[in-house]
Amino acid sequence: MPTFISLARTEDGNGAFVLAEDPFTAVADDQAIPPGDVIVSLTRFQAEGESLLGEGRQVGVRLESDEEIEALAYDLPEIAVVALAFPKFGDGRAYTSARLLRERFQYKGEVRAVGDVLREQAGYMVRCGFDAFEPADGSTVEAWERATHRFRHVYQRASDGRPAAYEARGG
Repeated sequence: MPTFISLARTEDGNGAFVLAEDPFTAVADDQAIPPGDVIVSLTRFQAEGESLLGEGRQVGVRLESDEEIEALAYDLPEIAVVALAFPKFGDGRAYTSARLLRERFQYKGEVRAVGDVLREQAGYMVRCGFDAFEPADGSTVEAWERATHRFRHVYQRASDGRPAAYEARGG
């Protein structure tokens, strides 16, 4: 079974990275839907989502960087995973999608980074609301943990709830 890096959150809002077995099967548009939990494209979800959800399985949706998160707004309470694609290192549109999911739509499910996902992005991804990662660079759990704690202070609020430096100073 494939694995991914997951941020296991605790009740105090903190968490630790763990290597988790992936219960989901990523299914391409031209593949038959296998039994079990699946992650499908937005296009396929729009065509078959109601049927998939009606089968009692967990369903995830993969959004490419040029697809609007608002297309899922109505269905978000039923979706277990939103996998946001990073087609290349310099394309940061998935950061915006993650923040919209967490802040505007109050999405509580898993937000997974897929595609060209690199360890150097870990801290920013966590701040934007990602809690699962499929690293393209073969990074270990320990390397992700170090990367997310590289900077002690942050300068603006974000989805991770860390206080900004001015708030920590009492200003």
